[in-house]
Amino acid sequence: MWSEAALVAGAVFVAGFCAGMAGFAFVLVAASILLHVVSPSVTAPVLVLGSLISQGMSLPALWRHIEWPRMRLFLAVAVAGLPLGILVLVVGPARMIVAGVGVLLVVYAGYMLARIALRMAPPDVRGSRTADGVVGFLSGILGGIGGFVGALPAMWADIQGWQKDRARAFMQPFIVFMQAITCVGLALTGFFTLEALVLAALATPALVLGTWLGLRAYRVLPAQGFRVVLLVLLLVSGISLLV
Repeated sequence: MWSEAALVAGAVFVAGFCAGMAGFAFVLVAASILLHVVSPSVTAPVLVLGSLISQGMSLPALWRHIEWPRMRLFLAVAVAGLPLGILVLVVGPARMIVAGVGVLLVVYAGYMLARIALRMAPPDVRGSRTADGVVGFLSGILGGIGGFVGALPAMWADIQGWQKDRARAFMQPFIVFMQAITCVGLALTGFFTLEALVLAALATPALVLGTWLGLRAYRVLPAQGFRVVLLVLLLVSGISLLV
């Protein structure tokens, strides 16, 4: 138990730092470590609880920046997509869909990082309610498949060239609300076992410390630095979905 707890603490520390600095990727970073050493039935509740704590730590500071009309639409269509994601997980080609998203993230992040390295201006992309609805619905499907709710919103915020505070005020509330729904689902289906709760509790100090350090790094990051961090984490997230 103690060696397992130490591994979980190390994983959530790293994931908390990434989430504190970039506003997303807690689940993807932590899962890429934990799924190799902890059973999925224990990993799932630890990831959801950890994501809620990590994202919730900075949510009050972002509250006044939230664009509620856009957020309500995004949440509504994402919740509608959740059952489809669960259905795909049970009977469909879930692994193929996740791999396809991984390829998309790797290609997108690699392309954007190359543009930055070549000092090219970012593309001029403007969002719409229809596009928001499509991205939100797809994010809901990915949430149902494996809790991967943050990657597509992060990519959508980046491609529109949003400033870092606006991007975080879009990504983080969405992730918190979706993980809260997931948390209820896990509780109703009996995933919150004593082992999972004990591991989550033992890892919480490391999680809080990692998130706090990530938030401090975020405050000193310039806009371009934040964008590079975001793209690198998207690249890492895409690779983690492929392996």
